[in-house]
Amino acid sequence: MNFKQILLPISFALSLTAFGQKPVAKPDSTVKKAPVEYSKIIPASAIGQDGLFNVRQVDQKWFFEIPDTLLGRYLLAVTRYVTTPQGFGSFGGEKVNEQTLYFQKGNSNNLFLKGVVYRQEAKSLDGPIFQAMMQSQESPIVASFDIKAKNPVTGNYVIDVTDFFKKDVAVVSISADEKSTKKLNSLADDRSFIEKISCYPINTEIKTTKTYASAGLGIPAGALTGAVTLRLNTSFILLPKVPMRKRIADERVGYFNNKYILFDDDYQRTQTKYLVQRYRLEPKQEDIAKYKKGILVEPKKPIVYYIDPATPKKWRPYLIQGINDWQKAFEQAGFKNAIIGKEWPVADTTMSLEDARFSVIRYYASETPNAYGPRISDPRSGEIMESHVGWYHNVMKLVHNWYMIQAGPLDKRAQKMQFDDELMGQLIRFVSSHELGHTLGLRHNMGASSQTPVEKLRDKRWVEKNGHTVSIMDYARFNYVAQPEDNISPKGIYARIGAYDKWAINWGYRYFDGQKDEYAEEKLLDKMTTDTLTNNPRLWFGGEGKDEDPRSQSEDLGDDAIVASDYGIKNLKRVVANLKQWTYEPGDQYNNLAELHKEVVKQYSRYLYHVMKNIGNRYVTTRSVDEKGVVYSEVPKKKVKSVVSYVGRQVFEAPLWMYPADLAKYIDLKPMEQISDQQSQMLNMFLSPGMLYNLSQKALTSADPYPVSEFLDDLMVTVWKKPSLDVQQDTYLRNLQRSYVEKVGMVINPKDVADGKMMSGAQRSDVRLEALAHIKAIRRKVEEIIPQTTGINNLHLQDMRIEIDKIIKKTTINP
Repeated sequence: MNFKQILLPISFALSLTAFGQKPVAKPDSTVKKAPVEYSKIIPASAIGQDGLFNVRQVDQKWFFEIPDTLLGRYLLAVTRYVTTPQGFGSFGGEKVNEQTLYFQKGNSNNLFLKGVVYRQEAKSLDGPIFQAMMQSQESPIVASFDIKAKNPVTGNYVIDVTDFFKKDVAVVSISADEKSTKKLNSLADDRSFIEKISCYPINTEIKTTKTYASAGLGIPAGALTGAVTLRLNTSFILLPKVPMRKRIADERVGYFNNKYILFDDDYQRTQTKYLVQRYRLEPKQEDIAKYKKGILVEPKKPIVYYIDPATPKKWRPYLIQGINDWQKAFEQAGFKNAIIGKEWPVADTTMSLEDARFSVIRYYASETPNAYGPRISDPRSGEIMESHVGWYHNVMKLVHNWYMIQAGPLDKRAQKMQFDDELMGQLIRFVSSHELGHTLGLRHNMGASSQTPVEKLRDKRWVEKNGHTVSIMDYARFNYVAQPEDNISPKGIYARIGAYDKWAINWGYRYFDGQKDEYAEEKLLDKMTTDTLTNNPRLWFGGEGKDEDPRSQSEDLGDDAIVASDYGIKNLKRVVANLKQWTYEPGDQYNNLAELHKEVVKQYSRYLYHVMKNIGNRYVTTRSVDEKGVVYSEVPKKKVKSVVSYVGRQVFEAPLWMYPADLAKYIDLKPMEQISDQQSQMLNMFLSPGMLYNLSQKALTSADPYPVSEFLDDLMVTVWKKPSLDVQQDTYLRNLQRSYVEKVGMVINPKDVADGKMMSGAQRSDVRLEALAHIKAIRRKVEEIIPQTTGINNLHLQDMRIEIDKIIKKTTINP
């Protein structure tokens, strides 16, 4: 790509004469006053700094001097909070706004500041379609500045930027949605001002204080005073004159990306393309030959992340380790020392945490149990310019609870409320590596853990060597499948950067210079991806876990959710048995016990829904047309049948082990409410007309069909059985059976049809007939069990017989 190609879109947009048109004369009312003498605007007493823009301060006014060379150059404007009030919900360091802007000479002694909306591109900048495209993407004018004077020495244009930064201008302030959410009203002009502007060679930093009238709902400062004061920092950073070459996204490798529409004179339709977000990583010129030979080289500019000095000192080394752990992945792409974690150089007063040149892990004093890894990128190329990882203090509470519940039976260090610093440090390291992966451009890969056979998770030698998932970008927190007798060390319990992560970094960051452009490179990468996945299917990218594929789920482990969840429940039972002891802290009033018991119930529910996703869904594997294998395939019948068995064992057999009488003495347990709700939800899913219809349709085309009738027979076995004579279990069983009859009755006699509404596809299908046959089978089973029961169980079954007869009688189909 040559320099002419880079400037052409801008120069084309700036000049009406590019279309063969002459500028239209403007009415006299738009004519601005001519610039005055420079010294009258910028006296010798003005305070000045030189940098990207030369900045001059005269009393309370601030002026930028804009050189001709910066007209048309793209600037990334990033606004962040510096400080916020208590209860605001956002924290110092978090991004408020991001815009790409450029200055343009205006129509009458003024400069326009225009916004960039990058959504379309023409493959050829010399073809007719480029002209058509440019006619439909006029950049909005977001501000207009009078040229107050020209610097007689440099020729720079002098503009007054005081009001632009001081007032509530959309592109460098808080968005309308954010103000609405935070209940911020009008800006108080007398309490809003520019604090400081700092100049650097490629960026300018503007610190402001802004005060808003506020109803203060939820924000103490607003409620008490009627005002909310914020401090903001806006970075204007110069984007590269020549953008980094785009890398076109491939759905088989998970990168964050930007969508655009490609117009090509030689192609008969538009093409939707996605360019991935990644840092610019290139070998030094003198090392290119070594790089091509496969020798590891240091990049021209390494990726550097700094640790916020507000971070407690004892956690800083672990955050740095979490950053540096990615070095191994970059070695796959041919670079050594490509990413480096460092402490913030507090003594260097030229550096600012809000400066958009620096990537930082920001530490927030927040009770939010979370962390996140955003990116800010050049819209033209996807080049990541910087990232501020958000690290909330209470993320330690999150990882503590995960680790105790999932790994407590495996690691004695997890059996207390306050972890040792080394253990908590290693957990921080794991989370920081995950969030750093996002800032490098990597999306979640929720399918990664499915590439590990469940039994390997119990194989000490194997799992300690390979880890329990192939990607740290999965939500596969800790190895809950391993059992205490397996004696697996933390190496086989923690997540780590795995084979998929190394492959993904190689795909995104390997340097290619032999291709004509990004589209030729796209073909090379397509072949590389096809060959790699053919040879190693474990590198499959499973997406965010939001589609139908049961292999792609958050918080799960292994290639068989049923087996993995059974192992997980074995460990949960061990946790419950020890929970009172593990949560002990002097002075605690059993709040710890109540909190961690809720975590047990959540973990149990996760296992259940991991299993349930196998029913009614299918496997989806994105493939190139040149890659072997199919895109859609069915979940094997054997596995679907085992879902029904699992729910029968772990749910319909009431999980009273989660609610032991010993714990009920100290915390408020609600087993009847929670277990009954869970059982009811399962029946709602199993016996919904949609689910049954889905199963019936799949059975029509399946090589190994699982007919609705067989599914219902399997389900009946789990629910319609002889009472156990265990008073508690039988109480749940009776409730379950009542709910079961009610839900089957709704399939047979839909309420909406009775109300005169049109039948749905499921209601018009054979599902209703299958349900009618099923309820008759239940009636026969009830008749069989009644003679074997006494007391309330006998009365219940007689009542069920009556209710079933009512349903059969109500149907229009002859029984």
